[in-house]
Amino acid sequence: MEVRDRIVKKAHELFMRYGIRSVSMDEVASQLGMSKKTIYQFYADKDSLVEDVIDIELHESECTCTNHKALSSNAIDEIFLAMDMMQELLSRMNPNVIFDMEKYHPNAFKKYNEFKNKFLYTMIKQNLEKGKEEGLYRPEVNTEIMTRFRLASTFLVFNPDLFPLGKHSLATVIIETTDNFLCGLATAKGLKLIQKYKQHRLKTTTL
Repeated sequence: MEVRDRIVKKAHELFMRYGIRSVSMDEVASQLGMSKKTIYQFYADKDSLVEDVIDIELHESECTCTNHKALSSNAIDEIFLAMDMMQELLSRMNPNVIFDMEKYHPNAFKKYNEFKNKFLYTMIKQNLEKGKEEGLYRPEVNTEIMTRFRLASTFLVFNPDLFPLGKHSLATVIIETTDNFLCGLATAKGLKLIQKYKQHRLKTTTL
């Protein structure tokens, strides 16, 4: 299993940095200093390797989200922590990864969609319900509609037709869309808290 772990860890590093399609099995083997034949002893094809790589990424994301939920002081704090997580992810992930999965690796893309539509959907819905209970989100907000809206809009940042690479940084897009989402949900109490968190982050980044 040690060799298999080395293979998937190196593939994870390369796929996230350069995109899946751009990295061949030959390149993975070369980076590991082993023959491609050795890789094929553990992985029948690139599809199976991509699936294991995506499993790693989804597991890490699930652990981080769960941890943020446990550590957050309130629903808005949880959203800001999630935004930080997305920015960190984008700093190390080539946006083409999702496009490559969708077009060339349907089994991995199916796993990604299941994670998004089950785990992330539940996390967003619970956040909305928590925010209402805390008096930070407006009670009349339709939880079901806004959960689906948030889920869809979060992943629109990866659509190159909407946000071409180079025009705006993906981090900027995430900050802008999250800010508008939160402000649309928030009560007066929630808006004060949003401003507090934004000012704190501004001070932190200028230090």
